[in-house]
Amino acid sequence: MPTTSEPLTAERILEATEDVLRRYGPAKATVVDVARALGVSHGSVYRHFRTKAALREAVTKRWLDRGSVSLADIAAADRDPEARLRDWLAALLDFKRRKAGGDPELFATYMVLAEENGLVVGTHMSDLTVQLERILRDGVAAGVFAVSDPAASARAVFQATARFHDPRYAREWEHPGTQADFEAVVHLVVRGLRA
Repeated sequence: MPTTSEPLTAERILEATEDVLRRYGPAKATVVDVARALGVSHGSVYRHFRTKAALREAVTKRWLDRGSVSLADIAAADRDPEARLRDWLAALLDFKRRKAGGDPELFATYMVLAEENGLVVGTHMSDLTVQLERILRDGVAAGVFAVSDPAASARAVFQATARFHDPRYAREWEHPGTQADFEAVVHLVVRGLRA
């Protein structure tokens, strides 16, 4: 069993859990495997995460939050709302593509975990929609976009571009023509929002 002088933190547990999930997959990974990887007892892990479900939920949230941070920065930037919208949508697609292609085993695991953690995924989607709403509100204020209900329009933009960020479409993201399709959809969306 590995030993370390580092204190056991929730972050260390989440990192180890990702490694264990990558190695064993969501069906076979256990809290005991995580504890073993950290060189601690499973009781030590349970002191940070009360249940296996809570641990899996935290791992899912951590993964989803990684993409939200850079997207939030784009949404909050003080620059042209149309450019921000285009950049935000492109960054969302890029983040999802990198996750799916860069670590396919862990991506497949997160697909399973996301199905288990509907509340975490729902919160993530709401956060993303609020970011889009901010961009649209700024666009309305600047006279760039003409939408009467930025919240409803943000939800519509999110749904209209789902093929390029919903993990269920991950197999299509590397197909020839996907980038051109994405750009065509974004162009159409932006034209529909313009004042």
